[in-house]
Amino acid sequence: MTAPFDLVISGGEIVTSDGVVSGDLAVRDGAIIDIGTNLGPALKTIDALGKWVMPGGIDPHAHIEQMSGMGVMNADTFETATRSGALGGTTSVISFAAQAKGERLSDTVADYSARAARGAMIDYAFHMTVTDPDVPGFASDLPALIAAGNRSIKVFTTYNIQLSDAQILRIMQMARAAGALVCVHAETDAILAQAKAALIAAGKTAPRDHAASHPPMAEIEAVERMCRFAEYLGQPVMLFHISTTQGAAAVRAARARGAPVWAETCPHYLFMTADVLDKPGLEGGKWMCSPPQRTTADQVALWTALDAGDLQIVSSDHAPYRFDETGKLSAGPGAGFPDIANGLPGLETRLPLMFDAMVSKGRGGPEAFANLTATAAADIYGLPRKGRLAPGMDADITLWDPEKSVTYGANDLHDNVGYNPWEGTTVTGYPTDVWLRGQHIVQGGALQATAGTGRKIDRPALAVSPTEPQS
Repeated sequence: MTAPFDLVISGGEIVTSDGVVSGDLAVRDGAIIDIGTNLGPALKTIDALGKWVMPGGIDPHAHIEQMSGMGVMNADTFETATRSGALGGTTSVISFAAQAKGERLSDTVADYSARAARGAMIDYAFHMTVTDPDVPGFASDLPALIAAGNRSIKVFTTYNIQLSDAQILRIMQMARAAGALVCVHAETDAILAQAKAALIAAGKTAPRDHAASHPPMAEIEAVERMCRFAEYLGQPVMLFHISTTQGAAAVRAARARGAPVWAETCPHYLFMTADVLDKPGLEGGKWMCSPPQRTTADQVALWTALDAGDLQIVSSDHAPYRFDETGKLSAGPGAGFPDIANGLPGLETRLPLMFDAMVSKGRGGPEAFANLTATAAADIYGLPRKGRLAPGMDADITLWDPEKSVTYGANDLHDNVGYNPWEGTTVTGYPTDVWLRGQHIVQGGALQATAGTGRKIDRPALAVSPTEPQS
């Protein structure tokens, strides 16, 4: 008799959107078929007794094979970044198709799609980063690309790739007509420029001074303005990497008014403070990111906002640069903070850090963990068949050993960055096995996937509105 299932994961604690089920999960033809007990024979059975069975992580904010606004190339290719992600329990990623000045947006998306198809080991989608809406063909390219399943757009309110308010409003109007989400790096450029100029004039250019160059008010003002834009146009907006107490409060107030906004934060804001930048020489540059890490009080406020549903997602904002002349030190060994590339790796560490805090230490529990790291992203960004364990969904599954303890070393990640910003941190609970559409891509902690395993995720529509309760 032929076994009715390709795979049964047996005896685990299965985290579904309807609660935790103690039992079995069955897979056939790359999809979840059933969840229950005594489901029957399978070609392969995995004993998950004492383990957590979770939806594969979705990381909706990662920079891969991307040139920074400073002209520095990311350290990671799609192969190295997604290899790292898979080993950290992530099965889907949304990275950026970042438009260069003067480049047609259709060419941008085609280029990134080709590179991802060659290298990705997990499934992927793109945010289209718009830096030049005045290029030929933009008015026709953007709605066509959205209709083709690229349902999110990123804009900046700062740096040398910022758009004007008028340009942002125009893009929001186009997105509303075509059915796309607009994501915003929201910091006010004039405030950043003034703060940076004052620090440089005072000779304060060490990495430790980077935090002061991004005053909280830059985030607060831009977040409030973007919320008002969303409210004015009725256009859904995602506010990226909220880092401050007041930024979270601005999102909460906007959502209470009915503004169509969501927001995320990142592990480096939940578990680090600006003190991490205060190291000898340029060493603190390893931890430089924008916005910068803040204070312990901000950490408390961000956790409170996650618990209350004011912030909906924890992403990595994976922005990998090597700590050498190819990356953060491209301006030389005497560089000041204005010339050091911003960002740190996080694709591999996001889930273990959050599992340790939320499941092992009880800050929210397993269902909240699955929602913040997978389900909410699938719902908000419109990733069909992703983000939850239920019949009919893709068999994207991560098996967690709650007893496995890992202390991060100096360079033990599987990306191409060369250092681990979480060196010395111990996490309890770690992913041992990962399935992507039923394929066993990580087995006992060992990578089994190959370049090109991943597929581009079609996003036919955004799934929910920002003010609907999240399941």
